[in-house]
Amino acid sequence: MALVEAKLKWTDGLRFLGRAGDGPAVVIDTSEGGSGPGPMQLLLMGVAGCTAMDVVTILQKRRVNLIGFEIEIRGERAEEYPRRYTAIEIEYIVIGTGIEPRDVEIAIKLSEEKYCSAVASVNAQITHSYRIVAPA
Repeated sequence: MALVEAKLKWTDGLRFLGRAGDGPAVVIDTSEGGSGPGPMQLLLMGVAGCTAMDVVTILQKRRVNLIGFEIEIRGERAEEYPRRYTAIEIEYIVIGTGIEPRDVEIAIKLSEEKYCSAVASVNAQITHSYRIVAPA
């Protein structure tokens, strides 16, 4: 089993400096503090980053003519504490020419169902869509 370690150090107010292993530091704050994303925003970015890395890798292995890639992610939170995400919607924006929808669908399915540990760690109902964009 792989062990992942991170540290969080309080700086002031509700601002913290986080670091996983020897990696770069990340400022975690509230929306009022404004110096960094909040914990729940970081959670969404983590899910987006994890599945993005999977999908790009899979599309490249399938020799898809990928020239750009973006994710737009939205999370719906419960009103009552602990205010967890109850639904997460991911839109994959795949930019390139001659891209087959089936290749994108396979990459997303493999990420969401097999490879993405962040998605597997979140207990929200996750839906997704995608757009293929041909450059102008």
